[in-house]
Amino acid sequence: MNYWLVKSEPSTYSWEKLVKEKKAVWDGVRNYAARNNLRAMKKGDLCFFYHSNEGLAIVGIAKVAREAFQDPTTIDIAWSAIEIAPFKELKNPVTLSSLKADKHLSNMQIVRLSRLSVSVVTPEEFEKVLAMSGTKI
Repeated sequence: MNYWLVKSEPSTYSWEKLVKEKKAVWDGVRNYAARNNLRAMKKGDLCFFYHSNEGLAIVGIAKVAREAFQDPTTIDIAWSAIEIAPFKELKNPVTLSSLKADKHLSNMQIVRLSRLSVSVVTPEEFEKVLAMSGTKI
């Protein structure tokens, strides 16, 4: 299993909306590195769900429900989308400031490449964030 982080502004698409809708197409990504990460995701992989701009915190865990397919928001075949479903809400959100403050997470892509909307999370980073949130899976 691989681990990822997906970002969304809560006013655009929130964790609460994902939980309510039970699944979502993760589309509209227009960055090649983020697109490549979408294409690398496998069904069942887990993704931290991060609220960007408003909240600045990891608030939940989503599961990849459908692997990469043509992004339905464009006819340009260069872009891909995936489908995600809610997996588990974090017991306590983990803020960007707490990620930055932890020396064990200094290489985490959300810390180093803050503008990347879909990023890789290592198994060690995933476990550390889970511990910080007080969440068990």
